[in-house]
Amino acid sequence: MAVLLVPLLLFEEWGWEPLAALVRRLARLPLWAHAEDWLRKLPPWGALLAFLLPVLLLLPVKVLALFLFGQGHAASGVTVLIIAKLIGTAFVARIFQLVEGALMRIPVFARWYPRWKAWKDRVLTLVRESRPWRVVRAFNRRIYRVWRRLRGQALQ
Repeated sequence: MAVLLVPLLLFEEWGWEPLAALVRRLARLPLWAHAEDWLRKLPPWGALLAFLLPVLLLLPVKVLALFLFGQGHAASGVTVLIIAKLIGTAFVARIFQLVEGALMRIPVFARWYPRWKAWKDRVLTLVRESRPWRVVRAFNRRIYRVWRRLRGQALQ
């Protein structure tokens, strides 16, 4: 089961903060700032509904992706899924940041969220300590250094 969740966990670990920060920029807009204030003030069960709402709203988009796959449009289906995942993660991450305190007042959530987080952190630690992960990271660092060197030479 964990093996199936690893790609999802890695994506969310990678994207959670940067995507939430991207959505946080929307707070510069008065209407969005008002919506964020409203979310912060929600009672626990309202916060849970707000947290789950983006997931529910994206279900039809995911069904569309399945339809596209079924019609032989694999590239379109993958594109729709990736875009839905990016948008969903961005909004869920930001909403979670706004309502985490209220969610932690729900006894079941307060009991299970730390367990989920600890399990997720253990799985991610195992992945990061694995040889394939270290090899890919080293390769990426080399590519980045070469890119910076080439870019520096181009600017001279």
